[in-house]
Amino acid sequence: MAANSPARNYDHVLLLVTLLLLALGLIMVFSASFVVAVESTGDPYHYLRRQAMWVGLGLLAMFALSRIHYKIYKRFSIIILILNFALLGLVFSSFGSELGTEARRWLVFGPVILQPSEFSKLAFVIFTAAYMSSRRLNLRSFWTGSFVPLFFVAIAFFLIQFQPDLGTAIVVLAASALVIIFAGMPVAQMFGLTLVSLPPLAYFTIKDDYRVQRLFTFVDPWADPSVSGYQIIQSFYALGPGHIFGAGLGRSRQKLFYLPEPQNDFIFAIIGEELGFIGGVLVLLLYLVLIWRGFQVAQRAPDLFGSLLAGGITFIIAAQVLINVGVVTGSVPVTGINLPLISAGGSSVFFTLLSIGILMNISKHGRAASRAQGRA
Repeated sequence: MAANSPARNYDHVLLLVTLLLLALGLIMVFSASFVVAVESTGDPYHYLRRQAMWVGLGLLAMFALSRIHYKIYKRFSIIILILNFALLGLVFSSFGSELGTEARRWLVFGPVILQPSEFSKLAFVIFTAAYMSSRRLNLRSFWTGSFVPLFFVAIAFFLIQFQPDLGTAIVVLAASALVIIFAGMPVAQMFGLTLVSLPPLAYFTIKDDYRVQRLFTFVDPWADPSVSGYQIIQSFYALGPGHIFGAGLGRSRQKLFYLPEPQNDFIFAIIGEELGFIGGVLVLLLYLVLIWRGFQVAQRAPDLFGSLLAGGITFIIAAQVLINVGVVTGSVPVTGINLPLISAGGSSVFFTLLSIGILMNISKHGRAASRAQGRA
């Protein structure tokens, strides 16, 4: 194979595991949603068709970004930040929509529906990585070091949680903080900021009655099995009967109007029911390979910006997997975090694929730098 051939430029591990997760996601979205889709729209392929469209657009964007040098994002990081704030602000305008929920999280432009908070995850990792990799940065001083990215991410945190979407707000904050820590934040600053951030996080966790109820439900779902504990109990009823090998693809009972929105946040419960413990473990192994490869790319990146960007992107994917699977298994309180590349949701899959495209480009340049060093 020629050294400069397109196939050689791709990170085959990242590409293969991404395609496998996408294929599994399309299969499981259809399996989990076709009954609900018939009832709500009359079209059993409604959710599958919409997810396939976003997967196709996301793959095109992923392959395009995999061929664009990642350093360009450092040059335009401030523009990306401004664009993100503009989109977050538009959510509270006439373009914002609740889409049948109690959360105002989406922008509707005709047939196009966009969730800006999904873009925020990538936008803030880019901006924070760009700022923290500046050669003029003095990390010893909080005010000339970490203050600027933390200030902007704090504004985004408030905007996102007021939608409300506390789970995504925490992921954006945690990813940005992790990039700053990776950049070399002094230990004293790290502990100080942790102590300062705990009270406001605790406040936002308990300031609304429904969030307090989620904490009580997490402790004892069966205390209110027909209301607050209903969804997580139905998730347990899906996972339990799955046993080792599952009931079989398409044979879930919980998707028959027991588990609400089974194609979205609780799709892992349907995977457990239909594909069993073995299927669930295989899915987690695919994610483990993706995360392992992502951190390898971060470790081998040619420069600090590439390393911080790859590490931040990988952390976002890892955090969402841990939170989603934790919610479905009752290990963490319920929050609306998708299972990356698998759950139904156009913005989620599209921006995740964009992020992986950037990761693939960093990998390409990291491997090229390693080959150049080997020849030196």
